[in-house]
Amino acid sequence: MTTLRPAAVVIASTRAAAGTYEDECGPAIADWLYQHGFAVADAVVVPDGDAVGSAIGAALEARPAVLITSGGTGLSPDDTTPEQTVPYLSRSLPGIMESIRRAGSEKVPTAVLSRGLAGTAGSTFVVNLPGSPGGVRDGLAVLSPLIDHICSQLEGSHDHR
Repeated sequence: MTTLRPAAVVIASTRAAAGTYEDECGPAIADWLYQHGFAVADAVVVPDGDAVGSAIGAALEARPAVLITSGGTGLSPDDTTPEQTVPYLSRSLPGIMESIRRAGSEKVPTAVLSRGLAGTAGSTFVVNLPGSPGGVRDGLAVLSPLIDHICSQLEGSHDHR
C-alpha cells in the first residue's frame, strides 16, 4: 500500500471565514491533492491579514509535503497572503508563479495582477493561488505535471527527468 504524502490547505477569505460566503476553492484544492496522492484535511479558512500568517505557521508545524493557500493575492488593502507567506520561505520558485500567471492571463487578463508566491519552507512546497475558483483551476493545471517531481526533489531524489 502506498503512503499518501501529507498536504495542507489555507484559504484566505474574510467573507468565507465569517460565513457570509461559501468557500469553493478549499474543496477543489483538497480534491486535486487527493487525486495526486496526498492526504489532506479540510481547508483552514481564515480572514485576510495576520490570521493567514498564523495559519501558515500552524500548517507548517505538521511538516506537510505541500501547503497550498488560496486568496489574498490581489491588490486590495487586506490582500496580504504573499507578505504573510514570505517569512516562511527558505527558497523561491518564481518560474512556477510566472507559469500560473501566464496560464491564467490566457483566459482573464487581470490574472497577471496576482502577487502570489511559490517556494519551499524546509522540505514543504508552498504556493499561493488566487482566491477565485477559475484561478485555482488554472494554477492546479500548471502544477499537475510538476507536483510529483517537486515533492520527489524535496524528499531528496536526484532523478532530474
